Amino acid sequence: MTFQPAREHLLTSVQMAHFVAHGSLIMEAVVPEELNSQAIDVFRAGIPAVPYGTPVEEAFPDGSFARRLVEIPTVAGAIQSLVGPGPTIDHHAVHIRKPKEGHAQPLHGDAIIDVRLDAFDVQLMYYPQDVTLDMGGTLSVPGSHLRRTNESDTGRYQNLRGQTRLVCPAGTVVLVHHGIWHGGRRNDSDIERYMFKIRFNPTVKQRLLWNTDDLDNPEVGKTLRQRFPWYELATGRLEIYNRIKMWQALTGDDTFDLDYWATRVSNRPQRVVAGAR
Repeated sequence: MTFQPAREHLLTSVQMAHFVAHGSLIMEAVVPEELNSQAIDVFRAGIPAVPYGTPVEEAFPDGSFARRLVEIPTVAGAIQSLVGPGPTIDHHAVHIRKPKEGHAQPLHGDAIIDVRLDAFDVQLMYYPQDVTLDMGGTLSVPGSHLRRTNESDTGRYQNLRGQTRLVCPAGTVVLVHHGIWHGGRRNDSDIERYMFKIRFNPTVKQRLLWNTDDLDNPEVGKTLRQRFPWYELATGRLEIYNRIKMWQALTGDDTFDLDYWATRVSNRPQRVVAGAR
C-alpha cells in the first residue's frame, strides 16, 4: 500500500506476541459508521475478483470501498506491522450467512498446505454489522494456526475446548494467521450476516515491522507462553516451540528462547573426542 501509517498506529511487540500465540488479533469498531453504512450495498453489488499476487493499489483502486477500508489508520498500521509495505492480494470474498439457514461451515484451515514459520499470510475479516450470538458469528480456535493438519481434517470436530465465537460491534476487523482453524457458524437470527475477507501476501521479510519500543517488555514472553484448553500436555510444548521459531524469524534473533525449548533442539556439539579402544 502506498499509504504509510504513522508509528502510533503500528502494533506493539506485546500485540505481535498476542498474534503469534493466538493466531489472531481483534480490533473492535475501528471502521467508521460512514463505511459501515455503505458496506452491505457494496457487497451486494460485488467487488471484482483479482488474480493472485495483485498489488493492493491495483486490486482496489483509489477511492474504492475496499481501498478506504484497508487505509483506515489503525487497520493500515496493523497490516504494515504483520506483512509489511507493498503486500499483494491472494484473493478476497464476501461471505453471506442467510437467516435461519440451519447449517454451519465445518471447522477448517485455509490452504493449510502452507506450513511456513518464517513467513505467513494474513487474512483480514471485516464485519460491517453488529454480530450477536444468535447471528452465529465466526468460530475460531485460538492457538491452532501452527498445528499442521490438512484443510478439512478438523471438520469432524463439533466443539473444542477454548474455541471462541465472534460477537462484536459493527466495524470490527479481525486479522488472522493463514493457518487458524475457523468456520462460519449457522445464522439463527432474522438478519442476513455479512463478512468481507481479504488475504494479504507479504513481499518483504516480515522482520521488525511493528513498533518495537516495547520489545524487551516481560509481557512479550508471558504472552508467548500462553496455553489454550484444547492443547494436550505434550503437544502443547510443540506449539510453544513453533511460536519461538516464529518469533525468532520476526525479530531476526536466533538466540531468543522460552524455557530452553529451542536451545535443547538446536544443540549440535561439534567437538570430537577420541573413541574408546
